Amino acid sequence: MKPEFIAGDFGAESGRVIVGRLTGRKLTLEEVHRFPNPQVRILGHIYWDVLHLFRELKRGLILAAQSGCREPAGIGLDTWGVDFGLVNEDGTLSGFPVAYRDSRTDGMMEAAFERVPRDEIYQLTGIQLMQINTVFQLLSLARREASALQSARRLLFMPDLFNYLLTGVSSSEETIASTSQLLDARTRTWSDGLFERLGLPIEIMPEIRPSGSILGSLLPEVQEETGVTASVIAPAGHDTACAVAAVPAAGDDWAFLSSGTWSLLGAELKAPIINQASLKANFTNEGGFAGRIRFLRNNMGMWLLERCRAKWRDRGEDVDYGQLVELAEAAAKARSLFDPDHPNLLNPPDMPRAIAECCRTAGQPVPEDKGQFVRAIFESLALKYRLLLEHLERLRGRPITRLHVVGGGSRNRLLNQLTADATGIEVIAGPAEATATGNILIQAVAAGFLSGLDEVREVVRNTVVPGHYQPRDREAWDARYEDARKLFR
Repeated sequence: MKPEFIAGDFGAESGRVIVGRLTGRKLTLEEVHRFPNPQVRILGHIYWDVLHLFRELKRGLILAAQSGCREPAGIGLDTWGVDFGLVNEDGTLSGFPVAYRDSRTDGMMEAAFERVPRDEIYQLTGIQLMQINTVFQLLSLARREASALQSARRLLFMPDLFNYLLTGVSSSEETIASTSQLLDARTRTWSDGLFERLGLPIEIMPEIRPSGSILGSLLPEVQEETGVTASVIAPAGHDTACAVAAVPAAGDDWAFLSSGTWSLLGAELKAPIINQASLKANFTNEGGFAGRIRFLRNNMGMWLLERCRAKWRDRGEDVDYGQLVELAEAAAKARSLFDPDHPNLLNPPDMPRAIAECCRTAGQPVPEDKGQFVRAIFESLALKYRLLLEHLERLRGRPITRLHVVGGGSRNRLLNQLTADATGIEVIAGPAEATATGNILIQAVAAGFLSGLDEVREVVRNTVVPGHYQPRDREAWDARYEDARKLFR
């Protein structure tokens, strides 16, 4: 029989349940369920509807069983990073997890730096300083003496929370824990000193387990409701760690770009890079599968286009992604630029207006129609990737000749070509389903069907036919880059 696995892959916009079947050294994926992941605004705060997500996860298991996958070799969950839920002494949830784009972390970075200097937090954790990080979310609760924190017995990051709901086991997988900025980058354990100096309760933090840990069996009630019997495996709980594991690369002259709501560009290392130069460039050292370090920077990605499209849809102008890309292809080249990571673009109520204001402030022409907006987003992203690659080469101390683009953004042929043009190196696109692929293949390692990361990537290379994009118009893009880097942070 073909080894079968079930992956639950939850993104910031939607979630999926996928059945993966390993045949020899090839993988096939079957999406059995897809569902929205709406954020819910209640009394001025933004929450994740964890009850909705768990209900849809179980619905996905039911559909997997109906497709014939009743006794998979494993079930694994991955999600976005930094966010968490709190579990009370009696084992119940303490409210809904708050979404990272909520305003509760406003001013929390500055508050933290009053107790522990910015440089010292980075030297301890090696993590990019962003106000969405768990450390600043937790500090906001502690400063308000929030009752949810005071009554909490355990903090569980989002994939760990779903693992708990499936199995009753409360622990934290290492890659998701690493996004919190609460781990010591060198020991990979919770940083006692940081918790103490910030006044945070370390006693609520769970045991950390490595990627590929077998957590336990589905609870009897879940088995009965879904018709599935299986062990739950913690793959890489952070979706980007799963995606990077599925990069079909060999050698060490490559970088990766996980392209989705966020753009995460970096390289895979065997040890963290933590120094003043990496701090200045704001690069992060997150955990990866097989003990690797994902040395990268988190940057804005398709969130810009997603929020523009949402605003246009609110105005009764619903245009699908394919049509928007066609409009961008027809729009004038090299017209409008802006910094995709401008703080005003984190979560504005009107993204097109916010982008227009960024262009206006930067002395750039303001986009006038949808095609110009999308073209401005894509060209600005592509040029920002060039800046990040330059940082990466300098920090790592060796050249990069290939950029592997994985995730949903790898399907965007226009952006892939613009990225090759802007960076001047070959872009290799795929797999688009990198997160689910990595999730399932890490489970296959845990279950004994694959030996490790090298075989994981061998399976990906055997399965995926990537797209290849070569750079064009170098002189024009070099000139454009000189203009763009003046705008970028």
